[in-house]
Amino acid sequence: MREIVIQAILSGLLMGFIYALIAAGLSLIFGLMEIVNFAHGEFMMLGMYAAFWLWAVFGLDPLLALPICALLLALVGLATHYGIIRHILGAPMLVQICATFGLAVFLRAVAQFLWTPDFRTITHPLVEGRVEIMGVYLGLPQIVASLGCLLGFAALYLFITRTETGLALQATAQDRQAASLMGIPTDRMYALGWAIGAACVGVAGVLVSTFYFVFPDVGLQFALIAYVAVALGGFGSILGALAAGVLIGLLESLGGLLIAPSFKLLFIFGLYLLVVVLRPQGLFGKY
Repeated sequence: MREIVIQAILSGLLMGFIYALIAAGLSLIFGLMEIVNFAHGEFMMLGMYAAFWLWAVFGLDPLLALPICALLLALVGLATHYGIIRHILGAPMLVQICATFGLAVFLRAVAQFLWTPDFRTITHPLVEGRVEIMGVYLGLPQIVASLGCLLGFAALYLFITRTETGLALQATAQDRQAASLMGIPTDRMYALGWAIGAACVGVAGVLVSTFYFVFPDVGLQFALIAYVAVALGGFGSILGALAAGVLIGLLESLGGLLIAPSFKLLFIFGLYLLVVVLRPQGLFGKY
């Protein structure tokens, strides 16, 4: 029983780091513009398909294709900002919600039209097999994906907190008008935020594609968990996304072990309801 519990804890931590990077991109966009990107899961789906087709057509392993996919998703984020978001910044929140939700439906429909609803897998990736740790076995693709997401999260945090551009993003998030008066190009900061947010979830998608099925609706289940992580950690809080992602990963894994795997999502969304009722601002939120 001890090995089984350790297995669940380690598996939960690994998935938690992946959830954290997905939630970080979502939290960055919300903290910058106070817009919930309901197409966030579809951005992840595009990252997974980009990794799959680069592998299927050119034989490029997802780990080697990671920079290419991150760049492609950053371009998707820029296109989303300049093509849609820029035109609805001053619109009511309902319009913003409908715009990103409509984009999500459109991207899923396009994916089904182009690539069919079939499940696809990347076979024999560069990293495969499993390793034994403390008497339990963990898949190498899951370990590499989790460490990659953790490194991506660390790079994002250092960029936001230690660089001049990152500080400009924070200033824009706090007060756009004041930032503009100080000479910060706020429109460019918004575009950069969308590019970084999309690239983050794209990186997570590429890493997940090494051990998970690729299909048009794959991003939806990860996005739902990311929304919970953002709400739990605090809207706009990058560190909150990390803490919430790890907590959700552990709760999902241990809940599935102690109760039943079919009820693991019940604990996650139950936690979400508790957060909304007891602490709407989240663990690290200020408002």
